[in-house]
Formats: sequence, structure tokens, C-alpha cells
Amino acid sequence: MSYLRFPLTAFAMVALLAGVPAADSHAQARTKIKYALGDVISIDELPLLVAAERAKKRGVDVEITSFKSEEVATQAVINGQADVGQGTPYAAVQKVNVPIRFFYQMSALQFFPIVNKDSYKSWKDLNGQEIVVHARGSGTEAIMRLMAKEHGIEYKNVSFVPGSDVRALGLIKGTIKASILDATNKNYVMKEAPGKFIVLPLGKVKASDEALFATRAFLDKNQAAVAVLVEELLRVTREINANPKSILEERKKLGLLKELPAKLEAEILPYFEEGVKNGIFPADGGAANAAQNDLDFFKLSGSIKGDNLKTDDFWYMAPLKAALGKVK
Repeated sequence: MSYLRFPLTAFAMVALLAGVPAADSHAQARTKIKYALGDVISIDELPLLVAAERAKKRGVDVEITSFKSEEVATQAVINGQADVGQGTPYAAVQKVNVPIRFFYQMSALQFFPIVNKDSYKSWKDLNGQEIVVHARGSGTEAIMRLMAKEHGIEYKNVSFVPGSDVRALGLIKGTIKASILDATNKNYVMKEAPGKFIVLPLGKVKASDEALFATRAFLDKNQAAVAVLVEELLRVTREINANPKSILEERKKLGLLKELPAKLEAEILPYFEEGVKNGIFPADGGAANAAQNDLDFFKLSGSIKGDNLKTDDFWYMAPLKAALGKVK
């Protein structure tokens, strides 16, 4: 069993939410949002799961499907197999002809470059070496490529291993020497192998870790359903920022992540407490700041190209603005 992410058998690859009579005049008739997640459902997704349950009571069924990578999830949205995707596929958005737009920031980047200190002790030591990140076009890849530019180094190779928990286990087993992990798995590695690893400094990196995206056609056609989802995400996020323990209460009340191993339950609260402390859960859905920070970051990292990049070419703010007008 992996440390943080784990297969949820019956409810990762099928509809997560079953239909009940509509209870919200905003959504009116029952509607469905096919939601593409580029990984297996994990602790990180608890805010999404809570928001999805609440949206169900308002007549919107959020059907969450777990894909093997962010690339595959993005293609599902581009090809019309999914309605909403989660991630930061800026390179794909810039390249494809389908007008994909981001419309909500779920979380900002909080990652930790970590290396086996017997092999490396600084960024300079990674010159000509192999590193391992989550996926092509992911925030983890963007961070590591940005650091290479800032430190004047060039990696020998960039390998893609989805799942922070998988990379953490690789570090502990010695099959990976340099990678980048989320907060929970960074703490796990340090606890399991004290004194074996060091975290390299990042400086101030501001960009989205997880954002929601969809085609303009879907957003325009399904404004009511999208509004319900965004409003509930805002409410959950604000509750967590006010009291991180609230996510534990909601998980218990709604019966979420029932297959989570008992030893991992203790990791939920520290993850959200650290996230709140570091300000990674935006109470305003990111708004215009997220869009501009993302363009600056992903351009510097090389994920997107060109001068005079416009946020409107990547983001569509109408759904978020409407939700912010209702959620006080």
C-alpha cells in the first residue's frame, strides 16, 4: 500500500456520486459533470470530495474518474470524454486548437525538491544528473526546470513517475536519487530515513498546483452546474482555512475515503494545517492573481512560449466572479 495515494477500487474509476432528487433551484434539473483527475484519489482531494457531495444535494452529480496521468486526463477533456479536468496543463492549452480555459485555482504549489545527500548537496550537484518528477507539463516538472535555469545547470534526463508517494518510496529504496515531493510525502521520507535526505531551497515560487479547466463551450452551456461546483469549492476552502480540523469532521460525516488505511488518517490534519499555514488554499479561488502568477511561472519554466501573453487566453474568470458574488 502506498503512503499517500492509493487505489479506491469501486469509487475511483466509476461514478462517485449517485443521483437524488434535485434540491436547489439554481441547478434546476439534475445535471452531471464528468470530472477527470490525473491521479488516484487521495487525501489532497478531500476538499473536492466534500464539495462534490454538497453539489449533489443541489442537483449536480460530479462523476470523478481517475486517469493514470495528467496528460491522459487533459486529453479526455480535449476529446470531450470529460467535462472538467484538474491540473496545470498550460503547454497543452497553448498548443491545442480547442479553447480550453482554467476557471478555478484549488491549490497553489507546495513542493519540496529532495535529494539523497550521499549523492547531492546542492542544485549545482544536479548538473548532468537525472531527476524524477510527476508528469510531463506538471507543476513539479515546471519547478525543476525553472530551478535549472536559475542555477545555470542542465539535467541529464527528466523521468516521469506519477504519484508523490511512488517517488517517495523510490527515494527510500534508493532507486531514485533526486525528485520533488508534496508536503506529506516529504515528511514521510524524512521520518522513515532520518539524516539520509536534504531538501533543496526553492525561494519564492508562486503558481497553481491544482486548477480546474474545461472548454469554453462546456462552461458557457453549463453555467448553472459549474456555478454550484465552484460555490461549494469556495465554501469548503474557506472552512478549512478557518479551521483545518473541519475537513476531518466532514470526512467522518459524509463517509469519505473509507478505504484509507488507519495509519494514514493521522496524516490528514498535518497536511491541511501545513497547507493553511503556507497559504496554498486560496479563499478566492485564485482570482486574477493566480492567472498572472501562473503565466509568469510557466513562461519562466519554459512550459509556455511567447511575449505579451494574455491571461484571457488561458483563463475564463466569469464562473469564479459569479460564485464570489454569491459566497460571502
